[in-house]
Amino acid sequence: MIVTTTESIENFGISSYEGIVFGEVISGINLVKDNDAGLLNKIDERYQKYENILSDSRGVVLEEMKLKAAELGADAIVGVKMDYETLGSDNGMIIVTCSGTAVKVKTFM
Repeated sequence: MIVTTTESIENFGISSYEGIVFGEVISGINLVKDNDAGLLNKIDERYQKYENILSDSRGVVLEEMKLKAAELGADAIVGVKMDYETLGSDNGMIIVTCSGTAVKVKTFM
């Protein structure tokens, strides 16, 4: 399935719009768990974990969106937008959301 942030797909035409599809995932994070000053390796490890959580979350929301688009009979998703927010009183969770328009496409000959 083609997934793009653009409103059109080169060499394809949109034959029908099937609806807006979404993907959401909430993950627990805690970057400030250890308050030991001067432990650069610990900080680097925490940032790497945070990056991994973001990367994994992006993959999950995109796959969720593709499944929903496929259920609508779509061939592609255009106009994809992704957003990140922290949640919780201690900002201990992150929500990754994305949305786009599920479409059916036809190739230009």
